[in-house]
Amino acid sequence: MKDDTIKLSKCFESIRKKLPFQPEVGLVLGSGLGDYASEIKIVTEIDYQDIKGFPVSTVPGHSGKYILGYVGDVKVVCMKGRIHYYEGYDMGDVVLPIRMMIMMGIKALFLTNACGGINPSYQAGDFMLIKDHISCFVPNPLIGKNLDTLGPRFPDMSHVYDEKLSEIIRKSAKEQNLDLKEGVYLQYSGPAYETPAEIKMFGLLGADVVGMSTAVEAMVANHAKVKVCGVSFVSNKAAGLSQTPLSHEEVQEAANAAAPKFKALVTRAIQGFKDLR
Repeated sequence: MKDDTIKLSKCFESIRKKLPFQPEVGLVLGSGLGDYASEIKIVTEIDYQDIKGFPVSTVPGHSGKYILGYVGDVKVVCMKGRIHYYEGYDMGDVVLPIRMMIMMGIKALFLTNACGGINPSYQAGDFMLIKDHISCFVPNPLIGKNLDTLGPRFPDMSHVYDEKLSEIIRKSAKEQNLDLKEGVYLQYSGPAYETPAEIKMFGLLGADVVGMSTAVEAMVANHAKVKVCGVSFVSNKAAGLSQTPLSHEEVQEAANAAAPKFKALVTRAIQGFKDLR
C-alpha cells in the first residue's frame, strides 16, 4: 500500500502560499448544492486542476475547486465539488481534499450531500441531520500506512458526528421552521443506483438514507480530531420505494428547488459555530 503522506504534503505545499488565512470551518457541497458558494464572501479560489497530482471531479454539478472566504465573520474553506470512489480514484485520493482542509487548519467539517430516502416516513425535499453512518461496499479510507501527523492508527468512531455542532444545526433549522429529520446515512459505492433488494437490506441494517459519499470523509476528519457534522438532502425515494426511475438529473433538479432552504440552514449553522471557537 502506497504512502499517502508524501502526496498530501506535496499538494499542500503547492497551495500553502495561496491561502489568505487559516479557515475555521470546512464545508463540502453535495450534488446540486454547489450554488451555495454564491453565499460566501469570496477571498480566493483554487481550482483542483491547478494542484499538481490532485484528483479532479468528473461528476456533473461538481465544478471542482476550493473557495476560501467568509460566511458572516467565520472563515471557511468550501469544496465546490467532491471526489467519489466510483470515479475510479484510489480511496486515498477520494479523501485527499478533506485532508488538505485539515492541513489548512479547520476545526470543524460540515458535510452535505444529496441522497435517496430509505426511511418510509421521508419524502423528497426533506433534510436530515446525520447522527451516524454505515460504510458499505467501500474501502476504509484509513487502510494503509497511518498518517501519524494527523491521527492515531486505531481511532475511535463511537461519536463521529459532534453533538454540539449538531445541536447548533437543530437550532438553526428550528429558527427557520424547517422540519429537520435525524437519522443514519449509508455510503454505497455507486455509480449505479441501488437495487430494490439492496435498499431493503440497507433498511434492515438501520440506514435512513443512502448516498455515494460522506462517510469516508467523516472518518478521516474524525481520525484527525476534527469536529464533524452533516446534513443530507433527500432528493428522491430510494429504489423500490418510488414509481419513477432514478436519475442524476432528478437529484440536481430537486436540490435546485430546495436551494433557498439549504442556504439559510447552512448559513445560520456556520455562523453559530463561531460560539465554539
